[in-house]
Amino acid sequence: MKKQSNKKVLVHISFIIIFTLLGIRIYIDNETIGITKSEVYSDEIPDAFNNYKILQLSDLHSKEFGENNANLILKINEADPDIIVMTGDMVNAKDTDYTIFYNLVESISQSYKMFFITGNHEQDIPNEKRKELFDYLEKHDVIVLNNEMVQLTKGNDIINLYGLWYNSKYYFSDGTNESILKEEIISKLIGEADKSEYNILLTHNPKHFEEYSKWGADLVFSGHVHGGMVRLPVVGALFSPERTFFPEYSEGIYEYENAKMVVSRGAGIGTKGFRLFNKPEINLITLVAD
Repeated sequence: MKKQSNKKVLVHISFIIIFTLLGIRIYIDNETIGITKSEVYSDEIPDAFNNYKILQLSDLHSKEFGENNANLILKINEADPDIIVMTGDMVNAKDTDYTIFYNLVESISQSYKMFFITGNHEQDIPNEKRKELFDYLEKHDVIVLNNEMVQLTKGNDIINLYGLWYNSKYYFSDGTNESILKEEIISKLIGEADKSEYNILLTHNPKHFEEYSKWGADLVFSGHVHGGMVRLPVVGALFSPERTFFPEYSEGIYEYENAKMVVSRGAGIGTKGFRLFNKPEINLITLVAD
């Protein structure tokens, strides 16, 4: 009897330890944020942009890290980027109050040149609220790239920076392995790419990487997938926001022919779910002219 009692105690203690460790892990993966630093090498990068630093903030979903996002702002300031690119879903479609995001913009926009593109959540908010959001960003000198291009300049060198969004029907598969967002559709939305120049494309969904490359993107910044929400060893990402399993692009840097794509795990969790083994991140990419 005594041995059985001891066995039960050990089982109970084991469960307590497992659930405690799991709780700590869930807290880390949902309430703390890190910065992932990477370098992108290319002989197409103009010499003047060697060591140019781009900070990517994606999928914030009105999340706070510390009071007034103090912890997130600290990470951004530590990175000291040349520009900040926000690749969509900074707010939730069902939000009625954008104060968290507005406070973040107000805190950092005076220190950094910032660019914003529309994610699927911004697409889904009412027109008047979207206008309010865009007006606020523009008031604080954040450049909203609404299927537009601007040129980054350093000395006599330039980089083309595009912002692309598209109809939500292109977020879903047609049941084949073929991309339903074609190069020619991208060209209709944002124009032809000058392939003799270095082109950076900001677009929320990484799903159509091959088509982005064919269009002329040298470097793509995307998010959307939240790192797969739950990540497991060997398996990797489990879910995509379209409720499909094992998304092809979930986090890190991918290559297709001469193009590279940075997929951020993002900062927030959206309106449902939680992260596990998938810490929120911002991404710092340093361009290196080969």
